[in-house]
Amino acid sequence: MRSRALIWLAAIIVLSSLQTSRAFAYESTFTLAKDPAYVTISGGYFDYVRGNDTGAEISLEYRSDYELGWFKPFAHGAYVTNGMTFLGAGLLLDLQVGDNWIVQPSFVPTWWRGKSGQFDLDLGSALEFRSRLEVAYRFENKSRLGVSITHTSNASTGDTNPGTEAVMLNVSVPTSMFTLP
Repeated sequence: MRSRALIWLAAIIVLSSLQTSRAFAYESTFTLAKDPAYVTISGGYFDYVRGNDTGAEISLEYRSDYELGWFKPFAHGAYVTNGMTFLGAGLLLDLQVGDNWIVQPSFVPTWWRGKSGQFDLDLGSALEFRSRLEVAYRFENKSRLGVSITHTSNASTGDTNPGTEAVMLNVSVPTSMFTLP
């Protein structure tokens, strides 16, 4: 419960600071970002709240530009240096604030594999759910640099539900940059 409170507190602080910054003085409403498909590479700190089974997390995502109403589908894969892996597909919401800021909540069911080392963290179920809040700056070429906070748990579908959090630095590059001229 403490970790969820920390995530919501961080989200409120980030959004409040964005709202009061000079960049948003002229426009304070969210609009749907009409951006291209992305490949996103992330790196960060896994299990930072409890600190029992910490490790470096590396993730790779494909974020589609296909729209399902307000949402966009994406595929997610992550590896943690403590031996865990996560694979899944979910939905995200691209909200644009001003000209260059993106706020992106997302949700993805994942298949979790592995127990970690020293404390043998067992997330309680092979099915885990990850929620994330990302705040990113979008450059003129549409690439993005952002930070995100995630919470992963099995939503009490398993015998135990310890959950875990990660804080990540994200680099998103439009897939059009990978095509040959």
